[in-house]
Amino acid sequence: MCQVFGAVEVDCPVADGVLTLLRMFAGFALAFGHGLGKLPPSEKFVATVTNLGFPAPGLFAWAAALSEFGGGLLLALGLLTRPAATMVCFTMLVAVVGQHRSDPFKAMEPALLYGTIALSFVLLGSSRFGLDRLVRRALGFSELSTTTLP
Repeated sequence: MCQVFGAVEVDCPVADGVLTLLRMFAGFALAFGHGLGKLPPSEKFVATVTNLGFPAPGLFAWAAALSEFGGGLLLALGLLTRPAATMVCFTMLVAVVGQHRSDPFKAMEPALLYGTIALSFVLLGSSRFGLDRLVRRALGFSELSTTTLP
C-alpha cells in the first residue's frame, strides 16, 4: 500500500518543484486537452477502438477516455500518482502502437510525450509536493518509507 503512495524524494526542493510543475502541466493538459473531449466516448471514438481490435470496444473507449481525463487529473494532483501514471502510460502505448503506428512522427508525438512523462512518474511517484505525501502521513507511513536520492 505504501508504494502506491510512495515517492522518490530528491534532496532538493527546486528539483521537486520542477517535477511538480511538469506533473501538473502534463496532467491538466492531458485531462482537459485530450480526455475531456472524449467523454462520453463518441461513436467515432468507439469505431476507432473497434478498428484496433479490442473486445467490448465501448468499454475500452470509456477506459481510454477515463484514463486520459481521470488519470490526467490524478496525475496533476499527485494523488494515486503511480497507478494513474500507469493507466496513462498504457493508454499512450496503445495510441502509439495501435492507432499511430503508421503515422508520421508528428502525429504520434503527443502520445509519446505523455507516455514518457507518465512513465517517469510511474518510477518517481508524485514528489514531495503531491497529495500522495499527505495520504502517506494520514495512513501513518513514515517518511522513511520513501527512497531518497542524493
